[in-house]
Amino acid sequence: MTKRYNTLSAYLRENYGGRLGKICIDGGFSCPNRDGTCGVGGCIFCGERGAGEHIKPAPIGEQVRAYLASPAAAKYGGYIAYFQNFTNTYAPPGVLRERYAEALCDHRIRVLAVGTRPDCVDAERADVLTGFSADRDVWCELGLQTASDETARFINRGYETARLADAIDILSKRGIKTVIHIIIGLPRARSLREGERELCETIRLINSLPVFGVKIHSLYVMRGTRLCELWERGEYQPFEMDEYVRLAAEAISRLRPDIILHRVTGDCPRPLLAAPDWNTRKSEVISRIDAYLESHDLRQGSKI
Repeated sequence: MTKRYNTLSAYLRENYGGRLGKICIDGGFSCPNRDGTCGVGGCIFCGERGAGEHIKPAPIGEQVRAYLASPAAAKYGGYIAYFQNFTNTYAPPGVLRERYAEALCDHRIRVLAVGTRPDCVDAERADVLTGFSADRDVWCELGLQTASDETARFINRGYETARLADAIDILSKRGIKTVIHIIIGLPRARSLREGERELCETIRLINSLPVFGVKIHSLYVMRGTRLCELWERGEYQPFEMDEYVRLAAEAISRLRPDIILHRVTGDCPRPLLAAPDWNTRKSEVISRIDAYLESHDLRQGSKI
């Protein structure tokens, strides 16, 4: 089945001649939403490793070299160094420069991707990223999750949505590509969650900005999080797969056609997953989104 949206794999084939292996890196950073700068405890869905539960802690260079020496790396001709967990611009510029450089220890690394928050992007930190862009792509991945400030307060995001446009303006003026993370099914209050209306508002905001890519995540309940406490008390219930598939397809159909979809679902490490059980069936979720788009004659941007 031909994809009805712009996939990352197609973008990489066109621009790099094939897929790139992703080296997920724990850069040793923290988060302003954990240390008291703008909050404590992090977002309610975030685990103790800040989305890096699958990364084995080690010096940055060791993490990169271990991946490159692994059988998984052998099928790729190039790689993405992805600073994944916590907030990877949350340090002085000199520290950032040193840690990014440590990751770029092999000439086959074609992309530096840095996950962070809009409130941790300023001109100084963007200039550090620009310094690595002469001979590789640099992507800055921003955790928006939702355009709703009401939802953002409930999930303890720790910044106002208006900060997103400011961060993207700083980055785009320096030629840094931005990838926005959004989540479908966030709780808005106890026993309530975002639906199609809030999702469409989030997509409209993204469409209005010079965004390169989007990652769409399903909201899963990870053990040990405050979201899990809500779920255990019956105050939050994740979407069933059918509803997630429908909403993901609707989001894609409203997304500006030039934007690259880096992913259309998220997955939790199986031992940490509390709910929903379908979250472990990633390939099935993607196939069903593709089938929904096909059966409803939808494609990226067709509902704009």
